[in-house]
Amino acid sequence: MTQSPFKDHFSSTAIDYSKFRPDYPPTLFDDLATRAPQRRLAWDCGCGGGQATRHLARLFDRVVATDPSAAQLATAPQFLNVTYDTAPAEHAPILQDHSVDLIVAAQAAHWFDLPRFYDEVRRVAAPNAVLALITYRPTQIVDPVANAVLQDFYTRTVSPYWPADRHHVETGYQSLDFPFPEEPGPDMKIEVQWDLEQVVGYAGTWSAVKEYRHRCGEDPLPILRRGLTSVWGAPDDKKTTFWPLSYRITRLP
Repeated sequence: MTQSPFKDHFSSTAIDYSKFRPDYPPTLFDDLATRAPQRRLAWDCGCGGGQATRHLARLFDRVVATDPSAAQLATAPQFLNVTYDTAPAEHAPILQDHSVDLIVAAQAAHWFDLPRFYDEVRRVAAPNAVLALITYRPTQIVDPVANAVLQDFYTRTVSPYWPADRHHVETGYQSLDFPFPEEPGPDMKIEVQWDLEQVVGYAGTWSAVKEYRHRCGEDPLPILRRGLTSVWGAPDDKKTTFWPLSYRITRLP
């Protein structure tokens, strides 16, 4: 099978990705697990450093977590009932036909070759299996002054360096092709209490920051750090930072 080129935006930042990317609310996966016909096997597709995998591991007998980046998988947490495999979303030979009860792609589906991914979903899905594409929208800080600095960095400083597929995240995946009848997802958000360096560290995992460094020959993060320092207060002050969650969820035949 011919594979589409892997858009590797994150292998070089795999350690920072595992350190700074926010965790999902456990209740999100509780909700998805209740929809699944059984809890025998879940597939975490495009699992990265295993942010979603850890939640699926407590709810399913087995979890297969795949990602094309071996560097990302090397940072993932280890569980007895989780098997990691270096594989693209569009072709996961480790999975048997009609074997998977829940298929999750968390903050990953906008990178996929969707028609081929959906073909693979249809192959591996057990009867009445659930497919959930999860994304979190761009970062917000409750403090309006600090948030204005972050949004200026996002929309002006690094805006030209985002990959074209990024717009799917900004629309909450509503612009993604999704040829299935849909179920509504839960009204949730990721919320953390972060200090200044955690916000800057998270921004350092953005694909646009990586591309800025490559094309401009310098790191844009000092721009963000200076801007936030001027309005933050004490550097170790914690501010509420959040990401609204959006979904495309379906139950397969």
